[in-house]
Amino acid sequence: MWVACVSLFALKLTKFTSSSITSRPASVSRRLFSRGSCFNSFVYVTRAEPHYMSSQPKRVCTENMTVKKIGTHNGTFHCDEVLACFFLRQLPEYSSAEIIRTRDPAQLAKCDIVVDVGGEFDPKKHRYDHHQRTFAETFNSLCPEKPWVTKLSSAGLVYLHFGRRVLAQLSQLKEDDRQLEVLYDKLYENFVEEVDAVDNGISQYDGEARYSISTTLSARVSHLNPRWNSTSQDTEEGFKNALKMVGDEFLDRLDFYKSSWLPAREVVEEAVKKRHQIDPSGEVLLFPEGGCPWKEHLFALEKELQVETPIKFVLYPDQNGQWRVQCVPAGLNTFQNRLSLPEEWRGVRDEALSELSGIKGCIFVHAGGFIGGNKTQEGALEMARRTLQVAAQYPANGSS
Repeated sequence: MWVACVSLFALKLTKFTSSSITSRPASVSRRLFSRGSCFNSFVYVTRAEPHYMSSQPKRVCTENMTVKKIGTHNGTFHCDEVLACFFLRQLPEYSSAEIIRTRDPAQLAKCDIVVDVGGEFDPKKHRYDHHQRTFAETFNSLCPEKPWVTKLSSAGLVYLHFGRRVLAQLSQLKEDDRQLEVLYDKLYENFVEEVDAVDNGISQYDGEARYSISTTLSARVSHLNPRWNSTSQDTEEGFKNALKMVGDEFLDRLDFYKSSWLPAREVVEEAVKKRHQIDPSGEVLLFPEGGCPWKEHLFALEKELQVETPIKFVLYPDQNGQWRVQCVPAGLNTFQNRLSLPEEWRGVRDEALSELSGIKGCIFVHAGGFIGGNKTQEGALEMARRTLQVAAQYPANGSS
C-alpha cells in the first residue's frame, strides 16, 4: 500500500499548478501543507511550495520505513477528532502518519495512537477517548495549575498532552519559552475549549438562548458530513476537507496571537512595569503608540505581576498626534469605570474645558466620562492626576 501511495503522490504532485497554492502567514510553519499523506486508498495533498515542485517523480526510500498510524472512528466525523488528528500531524513522529478511520478493535490495536474511539484514556498507551462512562477529566483535574473545568474531548486531551510541542513546531518558539506557555493557555481558552464543550454538549449558559449561532467551527465541520438523504454516505472526502479547514483556522488563529496579540501584551507589560516613572501613584500607564489593544492584557498582568493598587488610566497618542486619557473599566464586559473623569468636565470642550479644569490644551471629555483628550502628553497626564486628586478628596466620585 505504501509503494502505491508514493506513486500516487508523485503523480498528483506533477499536476499541481501555482493556482493551487495559497499563502500562509510567514510566522507560522507551513509543515502541514507541504506534505502528502496516505488516507486509506487516497492521498491528501493540500498545498505545495512553488520551489519544491518538479515534473519528475521524487525517489522515496521506503526501506525500513514504518508508517505510523493514527486511529479514530469512521462514520460521521466531528470537530474534536478532526482537530486532534491535525494536532498530531504537526509532530515529527506523526507528520506522515496514516489516519485509520474504523471502530474495529483489532485495527485500532495496531495503531500507534488512538483518539475519540476505543473507550480508553491512557496516555502511557497513547489512547485518548472521552466517551467512557467513567471519564470526567478536565484541564484542571489533569493539570491543577490550570483553571479550566470544561470536560475534555479528544481535541482537549491531545492538546493537553501534546499542545506545547505542537506550538513549538508551528511557532518556532522553544517549549520552555514563557511566551509559548502564554500562547498555550490562550489557544486552549479561545479555540480548543469551545470544541471540547460543544462535543460534550455543555452549554455556555443556563436557560434558553435568545438566538442560535450556527457558524461555529464545530458546526461547519458537521456540515461537511454527507446529508442524511445523499446517495453517497462516504465520509472520507468530507473528513479530508474538515482536516484542512480546521488546520487552516487553527494556524490563522495561532499567527494572530503570535504576531499581534503577544506583541500587544509585551507593550502593556512594559507600561505596567514602568508606571511609577509616569506618576508616583502607579495608577497611570503610558503607551508610546495608540491602537494597542490593552484591556484584556492589563487585567491579566495585574494579577500575574501582583499589582496592589489597581491602575485607573491609560494615556496614548491618537492618529492626529494629540493625546487621549482613557479610564480603565471595572471589567472586560462592563461600561463601569474604576474611576471616571470628573462629572463637571463631561461634555465640555476646548477652551471652556481648559478654563474649567485649569489644564492647558484640553480638547474634550466624553459625556460618559470614560475618555478625554488633550493636545499634549503632559496635558493628558495632568487630566489623570487631577482626577486622582479629586477622587482622594471626594471618594463619592468613585467609579461610574
